[in-house]
Amino acid sequence: MTVRDACVKGTKLLERQGIPEAALDAWYLLEHITGISRARYLSDGGQALEEALEARYFALIEKRGRRIPLQHLTGVQEFMGYSFLVSRHVLIPRQDTETLVEEALSVLKKEAGPLRVLDMCTGSGCILLSVLKWMCQEQGYVIKSRKDFDPVAGQAVSSGEGGLSICGVGADISAPALEVAAGNAKSLGVEAEFCQGDLFENVKGRFSMILSNPPYIRTSEIETLQEEVRLHDPISALDGGADGLDFYRRIIRESREYLLPKGHLMFEIGYDEAGTVAEWMKEAGFGNISVKKDLAGLDRVISGVYQ
Repeated sequence: MTVRDACVKGTKLLERQGIPEAALDAWYLLEHITGISRARYLSDGGQALEEALEARYFALIEKRGRRIPLQHLTGVQEFMGYSFLVSRHVLIPRQDTETLVEEALSVLKKEAGPLRVLDMCTGSGCILLSVLKWMCQEQGYVIKSRKDFDPVAGQAVSSGEGGLSICGVGADISAPALEVAAGNAKSLGVEAEFCQGDLFENVKGRFSMILSNPPYIRTSEIETLQEEVRLHDPISALDGGADGLDFYRRIIRESREYLLPKGHLMFEIGYDEAGTVAEWMKEAGFGNISVKKDLAGLDRVISGVYQ
């Protein structure tokens, strides 16, 4: 069987299983197994596919046909231009969440360093690590560890040139998720601290910004989600309680003890949750509250400044 024949057959098998974008998934799995580039495939798709690779390829096609997410089969997902390791223990990074990162960066690049950032419910670490990586590459910040920061004031003891230093902490209740996040930090060459606990349980010190993409799906809606999501993403990363807002209640209330004066709190939200979350933030003493829409025109990010 040639490489092209395998891809065509893989596409047809996925189409029969009703997989959306079957041709694209068939190609990505072929690329993952063989390492062949798209350009080479188009110019030399008639080359023979080794039997061992053919067997591995169609084994993955069969798994994808059973609605196992593509990212769980390849082990990676692109986010903010970076490649992140993923597994069944973490929510697969989604493009919608890039809106949260972009909003965080738009604020942080205007702030005077040093900066300390907390990513609550960090999962794969994609939000925190993207922020740290971008601030270093594009803004010239230097990553500092916790020992370089005053744990109470949240300010750097020693900073980079011009005070451009940043420290990042990711918190999650799931130990396996934090292992994935630590692996991503290593693969991206980014230093970050990770702590396990129930929200702020083991978080120390104060922060310039707290970011969070918490679980926000209503419990009753979990069963209506795509099979790839409800059967393979961790339920703990999806279920936000009866009204989907359990984590917002707690984070808004508890975050006040962990933010520096004029510190920023920023969430990803469900499309219909902005009004309620904004009201709670106002009641908790946050001002300058704003809502950012995603590319689909839906409310996606809400942010405020602690007064």
